[in-house]
Amino acid sequence: MALGNLGTKVRDGLVGTVKGAGDVVGGTGSTVKGVVVGALRGTREIAKEATGVTADVLEGALEASLKVGASAGSVVKGVLIGVITGIGEVGTVTVGVLSDTVRAALKGTRDVGGDMGATVRDAVQGALAATSELSISVMDAATGVAVGAIRGARDIGSDLGSTAKQAMKGTILGAQEIGGDALQAIEGTARGLVKGTAEVGGDVAGVARSAVEGAIATARSVGLQTSDAASAAATGALHAARDVSESAVTSVSSILDTTIDGVKVVARSPFKKEGGGKDAQA
Repeated sequence: MALGNLGTKVRDGLVGTVKGAGDVVGGTGSTVKGVVVGALRGTREIAKEATGVTADVLEGALEASLKVGASAGSVVKGVLIGVITGIGEVGTVTVGVLSDTVRAALKGTRDVGGDMGATVRDAVQGALAATSELSISVMDAATGVAVGAIRGARDIGSDLGSTAKQAMKGTILGAQEIGGDALQAIEGTARGLVKGTAEVGGDVAGVARSAVEGAIATARSVGLQTSDAASAAATGALHAARDVSESAVTSVSSILDTTIDGVKVVARSPFKKEGGGKDAQA
């Protein structure tokens, strides 16, 4: 697919900026932010226009990474940081904007044949890292980017379970990068994953389990307590399920009091596995 004007501008700007640079994320973010600010300044519907901008600049950035041999992961992360901080300079970044930006990023990667699993992880990490200066809580931000990841995965036909695992990893890493509460990020991510899956008609129970698996695996790699991570993920998944339907609660409750990857999954109160799989009310 041919690049648009913004994608071409980003590609050409990054070829010189990123080549041999020690800080690929920073260089990419700075270049993309400048392009985004220029494109969106004065635009009435910034949030609407930003989705098209995200896909285009990501395509251009990835083409640049291929030309200069830069890490695609660092470039994707830098693009999300640049887009979100750029939007924040000319407008307001909301949870919905975070969601739409991640969704658009997956489309941009699909169009240039990138690794979708890695893109989910790096895009989500970049989006969460970019919220350090925003008045959005880590949990809310994680929820938004997770919903965007699921919607984007469904748009391009990617597996929702694999997407859930990568999104969970990205938000935990992003939260740690900005000094945020990783357990809140885990709970928020699980909420967003289940919410997004219900919206697109996916397997809610399967995605909830994948969210717990992703939380446990990432917790092990970064030194968090796996039992705490599993509990946060299960709690978030159940909160989202309760907002969806009773059948969703029953489905998600199937992961409670089971052992996943050697860790017993126990949700925090007010959720307890009771007769019929229903959650206890607060």
